[in-house]
Amino acid sequence: MGAYGLQTHIWNNNWKTVLLMAGFPVLLLLLTYALFLLFAGLTGTYYGNDPMTGYFMWAGDALAQAWPYAIAGAILWFGIAYAFYQNIIDAATGARKVERIAEPKLYNLLENLCISRGLTMPALRIMETDALNAFATGLHKGNYCITVTRGLMNTLNDEELEAVLAHELTHIRNADVRLLIIAVIFVGIFSFVGEITFRSLRWGVPSGGGSSRRSSGSSRDSGGGAIIAIVVALAIIAIAYALAIVIRFALSRRREYLADAGAVELTKNPDAMITALQKISGNSVVESAPSEVREMFIENPHSDFASLFATHPPIAKRIEALSKFAGGRVPAPQAQIPQAPSPRDPSKRGPWG
Repeated sequence: MGAYGLQTHIWNNNWKTVLLMAGFPVLLLLLTYALFLLFAGLTGTYYGNDPMTGYFMWAGDALAQAWPYAIAGAILWFGIAYAFYQNIIDAATGARKVERIAEPKLYNLLENLCISRGLTMPALRIMETDALNAFATGLHKGNYCITVTRGLMNTLNDEELEAVLAHELTHIRNADVRLLIIAVIFVGIFSFVGEITFRSLRWGVPSGGGSSRRSSGSSRDSGGGAIIAIVVALAIIAIAYALAIVIRFALSRRREYLADAGAVELTKNPDAMITALQKISGNSVVESAPSEVREMFIENPHSDFASLFATHPPIAKRIEALSKFAGGRVPAPQAQIPQAPSPRDPSKRGPWG
């Protein structure tokens, strides 16, 4: 399978990271304009004598004055998230950092993998939950981290646990982790703004109290222009939010196949990866984790229509790939062993003796 060595995947991730960084200001300005337009439509604030275009002119003028603050606010958001994302994830998942003295087996398994490839040892964290899952975080060398659940440690044997650690280590090596963290931060801004906007609309926003700087024309024309402005603003906000979602799901599900293959390359044991996935399947849900963090998990099951918004491929397909391309053996389902009849209680003999 040899997927870890697929340099094009790493280049592709780096290219997507640059694209996210470059495209984000455009989306942000578009969203800011939509918010001004929505405000203008709701409050009846516009320029000129033509309300059909006056709302758009007022929103454009407001954007011209406010864009530096919008960019500065987004940079501040990104800076805070960059500095504290691990603390935020720990607070959301309840994960805590562990050292060798506390979890020697887990620490040694990861350390051996890192030594074998000359990699810097990531930090280790544990989530105290019975669910079976794991994920990696980090933006650059020196602050990478791998988090596993207590249920995973208690259920998987050493070889399977090593395979999961190798899977997460491959995400770090392939730059998947950095791309996901940046995407989560950016998408979080649009999600926050979109949610605040629609919550405000649901609870009601004062309308008609604004002021026009020039003639406002007839109330009928003004009302029609306001409705158009509101509809256009909501459409832009919805498009910006949809693009953010597309970015989230455009982070290919292929990365999981590659990480599985990378784990096999590191451990030389496809069977362990297969049985680990079998044990994780159906037992991976961490209810307390936010959806943004679950996207980084080794398994994130979806039940929506046709799995259109799935962030992970089905485990059955991942096992099939490991079997077909990595030479793994899928254990046969264990046959139901008929239970031997319990020894008859001599005190309860039948009439036949």
